[in-house]
Amino acid sequence: MSGEARRAHWSEYREETAGYWHVKLILILFRVFPVIFLRVIAYGVSFFYYLFSGRARTESRRYLERINAQRPGQKPLRPPAHIASFSLSLVEKVEAWGGKALLGRVCFQEDDIGGLIEGLEQGKGALLLTSHLGNIEFIRALAGFSRTGVSRNVPVTVLVDFSVTGDFNRMLQELNPESQVQTISVNEVGPETVVLLQDRIACGELVAIAGDRTSANTRNKYFHLPFLGREAPFAYGPFLLAALLEGPAYFVFALRQKDLSLGSRYNMHIHRVPVSFDCPRKEREQRMEQLARLFAGRLEYYCMLHPYQWYNFYDFWAEPRPVHYGKTR
Repeated sequence: MSGEARRAHWSEYREETAGYWHVKLILILFRVFPVIFLRVIAYGVSFFYYLFSGRARTESRRYLERINAQRPGQKPLRPPAHIASFSLSLVEKVEAWGGKALLGRVCFQEDDIGGLIEGLEQGKGALLLTSHLGNIEFIRALAGFSRTGVSRNVPVTVLVDFSVTGDFNRMLQELNPESQVQTISVNEVGPETVVLLQDRIACGELVAIAGDRTSANTRNKYFHLPFLGREAPFAYGPFLLAALLEGPAYFVFALRQKDLSLGSRYNMHIHRVPVSFDCPRKEREQRMEQLARLFAGRLEYYCMLHPYQWYNFYDFWAEPRPVHYGKTR
Protein backbone atom coordinates (compact mmCIF):
# COMPACT_ATOMS: atom_id res chain seq x y z
CA MET A 1 0.00 0.00 0.00
CA SER A 2 2.17 2.86 -1.41
CA GLY A 3 5.16 1.81 0.69
CA GLU A 4 3.63 3.21 3.90
CA ALA A 5 4.57 1.39 7.09
CA ARG A 6 1.89 -1.00 8.22
CA ARG A 7 0.07 0.09 11.35
CA ALA A 8 -1.45 -1.86 14.19
CA HIS A 9 -4.62 -3.73 13.39
CA TRP A 10 -7.75 -2.16 14.90
CA SER A 11 -8.20 -5.18 17.19
CA GLU A 12 -4.84 -4.48 18.85
CA TYR A 13 -6.35 -1.41 20.48
CA ARG A 14 -8.55 -3.69 22.60
CA GLU A 15 -11.57 -2.28 24.41
CA GLU A 16 -10.75 1.37 23.69
CA THR A 17 -12.00 0.71 20.17
CA ALA A 18 -15.48 0.18 21.55
CA GLY A 19 -15.33 3.18 23.86
CA TYR A 20 -15.30 0.81 26.83
CA TRP A 21 -14.91 3.34 29.62
CA HIS A 22 -17.45 5.61 27.91
CA VAL A 23 -20.05 2.85 28.03
CA LYS A 24 -19.20 1.75 31.57
CA LEU A 25 -19.79 5.26 32.89
CA ILE A 26 -22.96 5.72 30.85
CA LEU A 27 -24.28 2.35 32.00
CA ILE A 28 -23.90 3.35 35.66
CA LEU A 29 -25.56 6.72 35.12
CA PHE A 30 -28.32 5.13 33.04
CA ARG A 31 -29.57 3.29 36.11
CA VAL A 32 -29.93 6.54 38.05
CA PHE A 33 -30.70 9.45 35.73
CA PRO A 34 -33.18 10.16 32.91
CA VAL A 35 -31.90 9.55 29.39
CA ILE A 36 -32.03 13.24 28.49
CA PHE A 37 -29.50 13.87 31.27
CA LEU A 38 -27.15 11.30 29.75
CA ARG A 39 -27.43 12.92 26.35
CA VAL A 40 -26.41 16.25 27.82
CA ILE A 41 -23.42 14.89 29.74
CA ALA A 42 -22.31 12.96 26.66
CA TYR A 43 -20.90 16.25 25.38
CA GLY A 44 -18.90 16.70 28.58
CA VAL A 45 -17.61 13.13 28.37
CA SER A 46 -16.58 13.69 24.76
CA PHE A 47 -14.58 16.78 25.82
CA PHE A 48 -12.45 14.72 28.21
CA TYR A 49 -12.14 11.89 25.68
CA TYR A 50 -10.90 14.41 23.12
CA LEU A 51 -8.35 15.82 25.59
CA PHE A 52 -6.95 12.53 26.83
CA SER A 53 -7.15 10.23 23.81
CA GLY A 54 -4.47 11.31 21.37
CA ARG A 55 -5.22 8.37 19.11
CA ALA A 56 -8.88 9.34 18.82
CA ARG A 57 -7.88 12.88 17.84
CA THR A 58 -5.33 11.64 15.32
CA GLU A 59 -7.58 9.10 13.65
CA SER A 60 -10.59 11.41 13.62
CA ARG A 61 -8.48 14.08 11.93
CA ARG A 62 -7.12 11.55 9.42
CA TYR A 63 -10.61 10.42 8.45
CA LEU A 64 -12.13 13.93 8.33
CA GLU A 65 -9.29 15.17 6.13
CA ARG A 66 -10.31 12.54 3.57
CA ILE A 67 -13.93 13.66 3.82
CA ASN A 68 -12.97 17.34 3.53
CA ALA A 69 -10.96 16.57 0.40
CA GLN A 70 -14.12 15.16 -1.20
CA ARG A 71 -16.18 18.31 -0.45
CA PRO A 72 -14.06 21.33 -1.50
CA GLY A 73 -15.49 24.74 -0.71
CA GLN A 74 -17.56 23.49 2.22
CA LYS A 75 -16.92 24.21 5.88
CA PRO A 76 -14.18 21.86 7.17
CA LEU A 77 -15.27 19.11 9.54
CA ARG A 78 -13.56 19.03 12.96
CA PRO A 79 -12.60 16.17 15.34
CA PRO A 80 -14.34 17.59 18.47
CA ALA A 81 -17.75 17.35 16.79
CA HIS A 82 -16.92 13.87 15.50
CA ILE A 83 -16.04 12.64 19.01
CA ALA A 84 -19.14 14.33 20.47
CA SER A 85 -21.25 12.39 17.96
CA PHE A 86 -19.51 9.18 19.06
CA SER A 87 -20.31 9.85 22.73
CA LEU A 88 -23.94 10.57 21.87
CA SER A 89 -24.15 7.29 19.93
CA LEU A 90 -22.96 5.37 23.00
CA VAL A 91 -25.79 6.87 25.06
CA GLU A 92 -28.22 5.77 22.38
CA LYS A 93 -26.80 2.24 22.38
CA VAL A 94 -27.46 1.98 26.11
CA GLU A 95 -30.85 3.62 25.67
CA ALA A 96 -31.80 1.12 22.98
CA TRP A 97 -30.67 -1.93 24.94
CA GLY A 98 -32.36 -0.57 28.07
CA GLY A 99 -35.73 -0.87 26.35
CA LYS A 100 -36.26 2.82 25.71
CA ALA A 101 -35.82 2.78 21.94
CA LEU A 102 -39.14 3.41 20.26
CA LEU A 103 -40.06 2.34 16.75
CA GLY A 104 -41.53 5.82 16.31
CA ARG A 105 -38.00 7.25 16.30
CA VAL A 106 -37.09 5.15 13.26
CA CYS A 107 -37.92 6.57 9.85
CA PHE A 108 -37.92 3.93 7.12
CA GLN A 109 -37.15 5.04 3.58
CA GLU A 110 -38.58 4.30 0.17
CA ASP A 111 -36.02 1.56 -0.39
CA ASP A 112 -36.10 -2.22 0.13
CA ILE A 113 -37.63 -2.24 3.61
CA GLY A 114 -40.91 -3.49 2.13
CA GLY A 115 -39.26 -6.57 0.69
CA LEU A 116 -37.47 -7.33 3.95
CA ILE A 117 -40.64 -7.02 6.04
CA GLU A 118 -42.63 -9.04 3.53
CA GLY A 119 -40.06 -11.83 3.68
CA LEU A 120 -40.02 -11.78 7.48
CA GLU A 121 -43.82 -11.93 7.57
CA GLN A 122 -43.63 -15.02 5.37
CA GLY A 123 -41.17 -16.65 7.76
CA LYS A 124 -38.10 -16.01 5.60
CA GLY A 125 -34.91 -14.78 7.22
CA ALA A 126 -32.08 -12.67 5.83
CA LEU A 127 -28.44 -11.64 6.26
CA LEU A 128 -27.88 -8.01 7.28
CA LEU A 129 -24.53 -6.50 6.27
CA THR A 130 -23.93 -3.58 8.64
CA SER A 131 -21.09 -1.20 9.48
CA HIS A 132 -19.69 1.11 12.14
CA LEU A 133 -21.37 4.06 10.48
CA GLY A 134 -24.37 5.19 12.50
CA ASN A 135 -25.90 3.04 15.22
CA ILE A 136 -26.87 -0.44 14.16
CA GLU A 137 -27.43 -1.31 17.83
CA PHE A 138 -30.66 0.61 17.47
CA ILE A 139 -32.28 -1.87 15.08
CA ARG A 140 -30.73 -4.85 16.88
CA ALA A 141 -32.32 -3.69 20.11
CA LEU A 142 -35.65 -3.11 18.40
CA ALA A 143 -35.56 -6.68 17.20
CA GLY A 144 -34.61 -7.86 20.66
CA PHE A 145 -37.67 -6.15 22.11
CA SER A 146 -39.97 -7.32 19.28
CA ARG A 147 -40.44 -3.77 18.04
CA THR A 148 -39.53 -4.19 14.40
CA GLY A 149 -43.04 -3.67 13.07
CA VAL A 150 -43.23 -7.33 12.02
CA SER A 151 -46.20 -9.25 13.45
CA ARG A 152 -43.98 -12.01 14.90
CA ASN A 153 -40.87 -12.16 17.04
CA VAL A 154 -37.73 -12.05 14.92
CA PRO A 155 -34.65 -13.54 16.63
CA VAL A 156 -31.35 -11.96 15.61
CA THR A 157 -27.89 -13.56 15.59
CA VAL A 158 -24.98 -11.12 15.53
CA LEU A 159 -21.41 -12.10 14.69
CA VAL A 160 -18.96 -10.05 16.77
CA ASP A 161 -15.31 -10.16 17.79
CA PHE A 162 -15.42 -11.03 21.50
CA SER A 163 -11.64 -10.90 21.81
CA VAL A 164 -11.89 -7.13 21.41
CA THR A 165 -15.36 -6.02 22.50
CA GLY A 166 -16.42 -8.82 24.83
CA ASP A 167 -16.90 -6.60 27.88
CA PHE A 168 -18.71 -4.03 25.77
CA ASN A 169 -21.23 -6.59 24.49
CA ARG A 170 -21.70 -8.10 27.93
CA MET A 171 -22.55 -4.71 29.40
CA LEU A 172 -25.24 -4.16 26.79
CA GLN A 173 -26.64 -7.65 27.40
CA GLU A 174 -26.94 -6.81 31.12
CA LEU A 175 -29.58 -4.26 30.22
CA ASN A 176 -31.74 -6.81 28.42
CA PRO A 177 -30.97 -10.40 29.46
CA GLU A 178 -34.20 -11.60 27.82
CA SER A 179 -33.25 -10.18 24.46
CA GLN A 180 -33.75 -12.36 21.40
CA VAL A 181 -30.42 -11.09 20.08
CA GLN A 182 -27.82 -13.86 20.25
CA THR A 183 -24.11 -13.42 19.62
CA ILE A 184 -21.50 -15.66 18.01
CA SER A 185 -17.78 -14.94 17.96
CA VAL A 186 -16.45 -14.37 14.45
CA ASN A 187 -13.33 -16.24 15.53
CA GLU A 188 -15.37 -19.42 15.95
CA VAL A 189 -17.06 -19.42 12.57
CA GLY A 190 -16.52 -22.69 10.71
CA PRO A 191 -18.53 -25.15 8.62
CA GLU A 192 -20.78 -26.07 11.56
CA THR A 193 -21.48 -22.40 12.27
CA VAL A 194 -22.39 -21.77 8.64
CA VAL A 195 -24.88 -24.66 8.75
CA LEU A 196 -26.32 -23.24 11.98
CA LEU A 197 -26.75 -19.81 10.42
CA GLN A 198 -28.31 -21.32 7.29
CA ASP A 199 -30.86 -23.06 9.51
CA ARG A 200 -31.64 -19.86 11.38
CA ILE A 201 -32.24 -17.93 8.18
CA ALA A 202 -34.42 -20.78 6.87
CA CYS A 203 -36.45 -20.48 10.11
CA GLY A 204 -37.12 -16.80 9.47
CA GLU A 205 -34.41 -15.28 11.65
CA LEU A 206 -31.95 -12.47 10.95
CA VAL A 207 -28.15 -12.77 10.93
CA ALA A 208 -26.05 -9.59 11.14
CA ILE A 209 -22.36 -8.94 10.58
CA ALA A 210 -20.34 -5.76 10.03
CA GLY A 211 -18.49 -5.53 6.73
CA ASP A 212 -16.13 -2.65 7.46
CA ARG A 213 -13.52 -4.17 9.78
CA THR A 214 -11.03 -6.84 8.81
CA SER A 215 -11.02 -9.86 11.09
CA ALA A 216 -8.49 -10.02 13.94
CA ASN A 217 -7.65 -13.65 13.11
CA THR A 218 -7.79 -13.53 9.30
CA ARG A 219 -6.43 -10.04 8.69
CA ASN A 220 -4.20 -11.41 5.90
CA LYS A 221 -7.22 -11.86 3.65
CA TYR A 222 -9.25 -8.86 2.50
CA PHE A 223 -10.44 -6.91 -0.53
CA HIS A 224 -8.58 -3.76 -1.58
CA LEU A 225 -11.33 -1.33 -2.58
CA PRO A 226 -11.57 2.39 -3.35
CA PHE A 227 -13.00 4.33 -0.42
CA LEU A 228 -12.98 8.12 0.05
CA GLY A 229 -10.25 8.76 -2.48
CA ARG A 230 -7.91 5.87 -1.64
CA GLU A 231 -7.92 2.09 -1.55
CA ALA A 232 -8.72 0.52 1.81
CA PRO A 233 -8.82 -3.07 3.12
CA PHE A 234 -12.35 -4.46 3.50
CA ALA A 235 -13.12 -7.65 5.37
CA TYR A 236 -13.31 -10.88 3.38
CA GLY A 237 -15.39 -12.93 5.82
CA PRO A 238 -18.74 -11.10 5.67
CA PHE A 239 -18.90 -11.41 1.90
CA LEU A 240 -17.88 -15.04 1.99
CA LEU A 241 -20.69 -15.56 4.50
CA ALA A 242 -23.12 -13.88 2.11
CA ALA A 243 -22.01 -16.33 -0.56
CA LEU A 244 -22.45 -19.35 1.70
CA LEU A 245 -25.77 -18.56 3.36
CA GLU A 246 -28.91 -19.55 1.52
CA GLY A 247 -31.08 -16.49 1.80
CA PRO A 248 -31.43 -12.84 0.79
CA ALA A 249 -28.91 -10.26 1.99
CA TYR A 250 -29.35 -6.55 2.71
CA PHE A 251 -27.10 -3.57 3.41
CA VAL A 252 -28.45 -1.80 6.51
CA PHE A 253 -27.53 1.68 7.81
CA ALA A 254 -29.15 3.37 10.82
CA LEU A 255 -28.25 7.07 10.77
CA ARG A 256 -29.19 9.91 13.10
CA GLN A 257 -30.99 12.57 11.06
CA LYS A 258 -29.12 15.35 12.87
CA ASP A 259 -25.55 14.38 13.75
CA LEU A 260 -25.33 16.29 17.04
CA SER A 261 -28.97 16.51 18.12
CA LEU A 262 -29.92 15.42 21.65
CA GLY A 263 -33.13 13.80 20.47
CA SER A 264 -32.80 13.11 16.77
CA ARG A 265 -34.84 10.55 14.89
CA TYR A 266 -33.08 7.82 12.92
CA ASN A 267 -33.23 7.14 9.21
CA MET A 268 -33.11 3.42 8.48
CA HIS A 269 -31.71 2.63 5.03
CA ILE A 270 -32.15 -0.94 3.77
CA HIS A 271 -30.84 -2.05 0.37
CA ARG A 272 -31.33 -5.52 -1.10
CA VAL A 273 -28.05 -7.01 -2.30
CA PRO A 274 -28.27 -7.34 -6.11
CA VAL A 275 -25.52 -9.98 -6.40
CA SER A 276 -26.59 -13.59 -6.89
CA PHE A 277 -24.41 -16.51 -5.80
CA ASP A 278 -26.37 -19.02 -7.84
CA CYS A 279 -23.30 -19.55 -10.00
CA PRO A 280 -20.45 -22.01 -10.60
CA ARG A 281 -18.00 -22.18 -7.70
CA LYS A 282 -15.19 -20.71 -9.82
CA GLU A 283 -17.21 -17.48 -10.21
CA ARG A 284 -17.93 -17.07 -6.49
CA GLU A 285 -14.79 -15.11 -5.66
CA GLN A 286 -15.48 -12.60 -8.41
CA ARG A 287 -19.03 -12.08 -7.22
CA MET A 288 -17.88 -11.72 -3.63
CA GLU A 289 -15.59 -8.89 -4.68
CA GLN A 290 -18.45 -7.34 -6.65
CA LEU A 291 -20.59 -7.44 -3.50
CA ALA A 292 -17.77 -5.93 -1.41
CA ARG A 293 -17.40 -3.09 -3.93
CA LEU A 294 -21.11 -2.35 -3.77
CA PHE A 295 -20.93 -2.31 0.02
CA ALA A 296 -17.92 0.04 0.02
CA GLY A 297 -19.73 2.33 -2.40
CA ARG A 298 -22.84 2.49 -0.20
CA LEU A 299 -20.71 3.07 2.87
CA GLU A 300 -18.85 5.92 1.17
CA TYR A 301 -22.14 7.49 0.06
CA TYR A 302 -23.57 7.54 3.58
CA CYS A 303 -20.25 8.67 5.09
CA MET A 304 -20.44 11.73 2.87
CA LEU A 305 -24.01 12.40 4.03
CA HIS A 306 -23.26 11.88 7.73
CA PRO A 307 -19.47 12.08 8.18
CA TYR A 308 -19.61 12.59 11.95
CA GLN A 309 -21.32 9.23 12.43
CA TRP A 310 -18.37 7.08 11.32
CA TYR A 311 -16.94 5.43 14.45
CA ASN A 312 -13.81 3.60 13.29
CA PHE A 313 -11.10 5.35 15.30
CA TYR A 314 -8.08 3.75 13.67
CA ASP A 315 -6.30 4.16 10.34
CA PHE A 316 -8.85 2.44 8.15
CA TRP A 317 -6.70 2.78 5.03
CA ALA A 318 -3.50 1.27 6.41
CA GLU A 319 -2.67 -2.24 5.27
CA PRO A 320 -2.97 -4.49 8.36
CA ARG A 321 0.18 -6.00 9.77
CA PRO A 322 0.07 -9.69 8.78
CA VAL A 323 -0.48 -12.46 11.28
CA HIS A 324 2.44 -14.88 11.48
CA TYR A 325 1.19 -18.23 12.68
CA GLY A 326 3.81 -20.09 14.67
CA LYS A 327 3.81 -23.47 16.33
CA THR A 328 1.07 -24.21 18.79
CA ARG A 329 2.27 -23.83 22.33
